[in-house]
Amino acid sequence: MTPLSIFSINLLSENLLLLVSVLVFCAILVSRIGSKLGVPSLLLFLLIGMIAGADGIGLEFEEYDLAESIGHFAMTIILFTGGLETSMNDIKPVIRHGVILSTLGVLLTALLTGLFIYFATGSMIGGIGSSFIGCFLLASIMGSTDSASVFSILRGKKVHLRENLGPMLELESGSNDPMAYVLTIILVDVLTGIHGSMTVMGTFWFALGTLALQIVVGFVAGVAIGFGARWLLEKVKLPTTSLYSILILSIGFFANGFSSIIGGNGLLSLYVAAMIIGNYTELPQKRDIQKFMDGMTWLMQLLMFLMLGLLARPSHMLSVAGPAILIGLFMIFIARPVSVFLCLLPFKNVSFKAKTFVSWVGLKGAGPILFALYPVVAGLDGSSVIFNIVFFITLLSLLFQGMTLPPLAKALDLSYDEDPKVETFGMEIPEEMGMLRDHLVTEEDLQGGSTLRDMNLPHGIRVMMVRREKHFLVPHGSMELHPGDCLVIIMGESDDDLA
Repeated sequence: MTPLSIFSINLLSENLLLLVSVLVFCAILVSRIGSKLGVPSLLLFLLIGMIAGADGIGLEFEEYDLAESIGHFAMTIILFTGGLETSMNDIKPVIRHGVILSTLGVLLTALLTGLFIYFATGSMIGGIGSSFIGCFLLASIMGSTDSASVFSILRGKKVHLRENLGPMLELESGSNDPMAYVLTIILVDVLTGIHGSMTVMGTFWFALGTLALQIVVGFVAGVAIGFGARWLLEKVKLPTTSLYSILILSIGFFANGFSSIIGGNGLLSLYVAAMIIGNYTELPQKRDIQKFMDGMTWLMQLLMFLMLGLLARPSHMLSVAGPAILIGLFMIFIARPVSVFLCLLPFKNVSFKAKTFVSWVGLKGAGPILFALYPVVAGLDGSSVIFNIVFFITLLSLLFQGMTLPPLAKALDLSYDEDPKVETFGMEIPEEMGMLRDHLVTEEDLQGGSTLRDMNLPHGIRVMMVRREKHFLVPHGSMELHPGDCLVIIMGESDDDLA
């Protein structure tokens, strides 16, 4: 009997809930240790799932259909949150760069990698992995960078990049899943014979038409739903912030599902809708909504990576280690750099160092692993080998690329330390009452005197709170201020304005 054979795979099982709670608890504790060592949290989540799996402690989990459904659900929340937090002002200067990387870049990476697999490693893989279309299926599955990995590492480790690289990379990773997804689905359909015995040219034109339809319909649907949601959110008055958060999340699910029904790409739709909501909608208690969505994103990332780790069999991956390492190294050092440099060739404002760094941010993660489940669920011969290769390459990418992103950015002089932001202690007020602002007291502020009264603040501005180191002080006119004090001020109409 395996150590965890008492646990049954049943969503209502109390034993399973106990097991999940233990895995989540361990993952959170280990991620704290990993952050100090520079190890990506998502890599640790995968490893913990593998340790708990069949080749580790002994939990048997082979529910590929369930894993695919849960993974798609989690990706919806992760991408939607990424879209909400994407600033249009930040991405405007690099929107062409990001779109080209997320479309043409993925296609070039898949083409180059597919050719390499066919001529260099196809005979080592066997099954569909040795066929011409099978090689391109494997390459397409791994063609995109993973949004969860990029968002987690760049934001989690607070990597601040020059040359607008942060917005460019987040835009690319947030919008390139549709290209890889469509290529994967089309090639799986061809291999399963859904479209009959298509010729090579027939397959090409079918793929091109499907891809164009998915992108155009997905984008238009995302724009329409985004502005429709903006109108709805500005009209509807709900009693609590929590209900706004749930309503916004439901809009993301609707964008995904509705776009898919009418022939568009759901992932693209929800990402576009989220950007419109996040940038053009006046949301009440926006900070609380962002905290809710961030919490949901971390929960989804944690559960998804743990679940995918449970699916993995290290003993099976050892048999494909040779071709997986060769393919992984080719993608990291040749396919990704070539596609990035070609895509960014027209943009003279992107330096060589910046292109080099973008080339290195070809992170794999949950996205490619989820896409690798599609041929398994479709029952293609040899699909488990593809899954194991993709999983192995994902581990390789998170280990080497994920751990080296911050030091590489520093070595290329592309990162900087952001000035510490003054916090408003989590306070927010309704917009009609005024605006909260932070102010850090400087030597210049105190030239006319050291008290709060001496600052001679304009009418309509009042200091609500003063933070001095770890102390929170209630302000008064004769309070002595020091350089470095943090003032939380409210700006609104004064009685003079109403006279």
